[in-house]
Amino acid sequence: MRKKKHAQHENHERWLVSYADFITLLFAFFVVMFASSQADKGRAKEVSEAVQKALEGKLPSLAAILGGAPDDKGRGNAEMRGPGGRKTPPEEQKIRDQQVKAVELQASLKLLSVELENEIKQGKVQVSMEPRGLVVSLRQAAFFPSGEDTIAPDTYPTLEKLAGAIRELPNPIRLEGHTDSRPINTARFPSNWELSAARSVAMLHLFADRYRIPPERMAIVGYADTAAIQSNDTDEGRAKNRRVDIVILNTPALKAEPAPVAAAVNTRKGTK
Repeated sequence: MRKKKHAQHENHERWLVSYADFITLLFAFFVVMFASSQADKGRAKEVSEAVQKALEGKLPSLAAILGGAPDDKGRGNAEMRGPGGRKTPPEEQKIRDQQVKAVELQASLKLLSVELENEIKQGKVQVSMEPRGLVVSLRQAAFFPSGEDTIAPDTYPTLEKLAGAIRELPNPIRLEGHTDSRPINTARFPSNWELSAARSVAMLHLFADRYRIPPERMAIVGYADTAAIQSNDTDEGRAKNRRVDIVILNTPALKAEPAPVAAAVNTRKGTK
């Protein structure tokens, strides 16, 4: 007797295939919507890679993509920094720090560039922004007689413009004297060290006594010929190396200054 064939059971789970495809597409849609709402390009790239993995079947959790789940070392997102929770790379942070330094004294840079326009054109003064702050470089040939620390009186109008800008700022000031490499040996200046420091001191006294800039805001430095900006092998180079730099320190540079300087600046801010 022939055995009866059992009726095949209908597969009621086929809908799971379509449902899984639907869930995957829905997941991808929400991830793309999340990515499009983020301004951070680096974060968007991460999300884009996650979408690609999802479409390939390597489906990570939504919490992991959004930064809410711990990583494989169990650290969670405690180390995330910067926009969108992304850790800021050192190179990017360095660029941001430089931008902060540049912006801090940008208005003063523009003001002094206009106020000292004639002196800049004549080569007597150079105004520039450096990582430590705003630097006004005074050429020795215009402001000091050769081998002396006496400031030429005809340069007072120029220095008065500079002092006016300094008075409007709470920032500390560094007065840095520089010489060329040619040695000096006089009764007053046994070496270029004494000469460079003496010119810084002379500038400090002028700013304090004539233009009423508080002495506690200023510091002097003598570099002699150790911080040349041009070669000392030519007359032109030596002329540029003989200078006094007026440095208006920015906030990051202030952090490296001794405590009394920082305290004096903060006190002055509080008395305004």
